[in-house]
Amino acid sequence: QVQVVESGGGLVQAGGSLRLSCSVSGTLFGAKTMGWYRQAPGKQRELVARVINEDITNYSDFVKGRFTISRLHTKNTVYLQMNSLKPEDTGAYYCNAQFIVGRIGDLWGQGTQVTVSS
Repeated sequence: QVQVVESGGGLVQAGGSLRLSCSVSGTLFGAKTMGWYRQAPGKQRELVARVINEDITNYSDFVKGRFTISRLHTKNTVYLQMNSLKPEDTGAYYCNAQFIVGRIGDLWGQGTQVTVSS
């Protein structure tokens, strides 16, 4: 069974840092795209950052210069280093992996909570 497992959320003060990790297990196929989305209470899920193939990165404007996404392609693993966190970064962070081979499709993790206190 193909699964997405996230870790690294928690409670941090404004200005602090957290690192999220995500791995896909149960397949030898490589995901084309891996990324992170977040959802604040009462709001829609939104893209934070993603890596396409091995080296094409996209960031939403609200995290540029503060967050860095990196990927270990051969292991279907992606990291999100979050620095200079703000209270508005609070929310559930979800890892997403998109496969175009292996009939796997679009996978989501269960989410990890990030809470930034002021």
